[in-house]
Amino acid sequence: MFKRNTTPIETQQPVQAVERITSVLGSGVIWHGSINGSGGVRIEGAFEGEIALRGMLVVGETGRVTCQNVRANAVIVAGAVRGNITTQKLEIRSSGRVWGDVVTTAFVTEEGAFLRGQIRMEETVDLDLEPAPESTPSEAAQAESIASTPVSLPESASETTARKITKKK
Repeated sequence: MFKRNTTPIETQQPVQAVERITSVLGSGVIWHGSINGSGGVRIEGAFEGEIALRGMLVVGETGRVTCQNVRANAVIVAGAVRGNITTQKLEIRSSGRVWGDVVTTAFVTEEGAFLRGQIRMEETVDLDLEPAPESTPSEAAQAESIASTPVSLPESASETTARKITKKK
């Protein structure tokens, strides 16, 4: 009824994690500055500045981005981007508009998409991103707090453990 499978298990390819959007710049918001770090960002408002992102950048249909050079692992454009894009994968949706040069390893476009610039396909793309921090300062402080908290076993548990250890056959 419950037989063990005797056929060897094939080694499976590691499943890639689906990139999540962790931050959103909402519609109606105008932001001047820089976006740096790790994670997925969706822009539905207007952004002007610098983007260097270890993760996915999604420019929604209402999103407007103006950057000298957008750098991210993956970029999906459904809105408008004015500036050069350096990415491993670029997808321009049918409503997407890009004015600038593109350097990428993979390029996808839908009918109706607009690109004014040059596309340079490479075997690999160096994004020149800073190394990803292992944890944020708040996560590091929380981990340090947990590590410094003393752990005490209930008296009954330690007695039971001591009896099991000293018991001989």
